[in-house]
Amino acid sequence: MKRAGVLILAAVPIVLLAATAYGSSPTAHDDPRPAHPAAAAQRRAPEGLAAPAMKNLAQELVASAENSTLNWRSAYGYVQDIGDGQGYTAGIIGFCTGTHDLLVLVEKYTAAHPDNGLARYLPALRRVDGTDSHQGLDPGFPAAWRAEAKVPAFQAAQDAERDRIYFDPAVSAARRDGLGPLGQFIYYDAMVFHGPGTDGFYGIRTRAMQRAAPPAQGGDEKAYLSAFLDVRRATMRAKHPGIDTSRVDTAQRKFLEEGNLTLRTPLVWKVYGETYRVP
Repeated sequence: MKRAGVLILAAVPIVLLAATAYGSSPTAHDDPRPAHPAAAAQRRAPEGLAAPAMKNLAQELVASAENSTLNWRSAYGYVQDIGDGQGYTAGIIGFCTGTHDLLVLVEKYTAAHPDNGLARYLPALRRVDGTDSHQGLDPGFPAAWRAEAKVPAFQAAQDAERDRIYFDPAVSAARRDGLGPLGQFIYYDAMVFHGPGTDGFYGIRTRAMQRAAPPAQGGDEKAYLSAFLDVRRATMRAKHPGIDTSRVDTAQRKFLEEGNLTLRTPLVWKVYGETYRVP
């Protein structure tokens, strides 16, 4: 997937997307120093953000920033060219025709379900991969996506690719760094928005570790997450001057300042000036 190419006015509550290529593997960015004992114990702890209720909460939090709703499942059928240079953006996590992840999704889905309504667009998806072109996709691709998104098997395919590319790597990296549920979510949202590249999530993580040690290296969790959010916010603004950073400022930073490292509910936060609540 991608994340990095949208110029968005601060007051506009539309989908935030970005663009970066697939990056290095998580292990390439791990600190080789031995883990602090407390962090090692935390990594052996229960599922954290991967627990079903917590994972659903994570999707709600992301959807508030990506789609201005808590109903993340409503985005399976989302498809639009938002003018970010990445072609069509679609589905629950913003798969893009210009960044390879949408092509991989449709290829895998078609291998399992050859007669699906998107299969006929595979040649065009391969041609436009890496570009913002709609050649061979218009006018029918958006309608075909929306129709296929009603099929439970395609919804499951979107879930699986979201987990494989974004959720699982982010949570695994956070657990290796000794972070609890809030830190795991902070990593996940950064992975979604910036992508997993060295100029995306892993680059942000590396720069944050230059400012503060994570718990896995004996550092203070709150101090490290504060450094991570500082670096992430600066990265967002450097790439997109004037971008709304409320998903960091009045959501994740708010939870951190409240000391809510476990993401315990109820939660109240704001994105783009709109208030959201999870009881």
